[in-house]
Amino acid sequence: MQTTKHFAVIGNPIAHSRSPELHQAFAQKTGITLVYNKRLAQIGQFESSIDEFFKNHGTGLNVTVPFKEDAFKACDVLTERAKIAKAVNTLWQKEGKLYGDNTDGQGLVNAINALEWPLSQSRILILGAGGATRGVIFPLAEAGAHEIVIANRTLSRATQLIQDLSPHIQNTSLNAVGLDQLTGHFDIVINATSASLSGDTLLLPESLTFNYAYEMAYGKPSHFLDEAKKRNIPYADGFGMLVGQAIESFYIWNGTRPNLKDFL
Repeated sequence: MQTTKHFAVIGNPIAHSRSPELHQAFAQKTGITLVYNKRLAQIGQFESSIDEFFKNHGTGLNVTVPFKEDAFKACDVLTERAKIAKAVNTLWQKEGKLYGDNTDGQGLVNAINALEWPLSQSRILILGAGGATRGVIFPLAEAGAHEIVIANRTLSRATQLIQDLSPHIQNTSLNAVGLDQLTGHFDIVINATSASLSGDTLLLPESLTFNYAYEMAYGKPSHFLDEAKKRNIPYADGFGMLVGQAIESFYIWNGTRPNLKDFL
């Protein structure tokens, strides 16, 4: 008889999370028996909450805002992409040690691959230089991007991010520009700013042209996607990335990878 595995997503707030329905859908598709819940952790009580989860025979935890950096600090063993991202969204225990990975960037790569947008030898522009951008650069480079340009309102922040990441990126050119310096042609533009979440307008100059537009946020109005629609450019929001990162977590824990296209 198959034993039931226990998983959860931990965050604050947590009520909005779609992780339980995604993992239940993956389980149904792959024939794995699991329980997946939401856990609200109070600020300052993250480590005690994850300790309690694993002591009660939990198998794996997803981590969402605002605890990804806390999870990074709590781990005994980190994957390469977690070390580079400096944030963890997937936890599990092995031989008494806490392991951490960051599947967000691979989730984005999986989503773009599912859309059949070319990543190999591509020129990619990422808008924003925050944690979301840090988490996706290494996987995009590993997927074959030729050049990644980071554009940020404060140029020094984009420049610092490139200095941090350059030692880990071998075959992809990394460059930084200010948001007011945007020009030229890109294969893919990715919006990793909080503009869609805050409702701010993101103005893109006519001198900036691109083939595809990806919005990391989902379920919100997006000026960035409105711009893509206006230009008649293929676009997608971040739901595919959400499903893609969840599939990577599911694979780490269960050893089987559902097909992303089955859930879009």
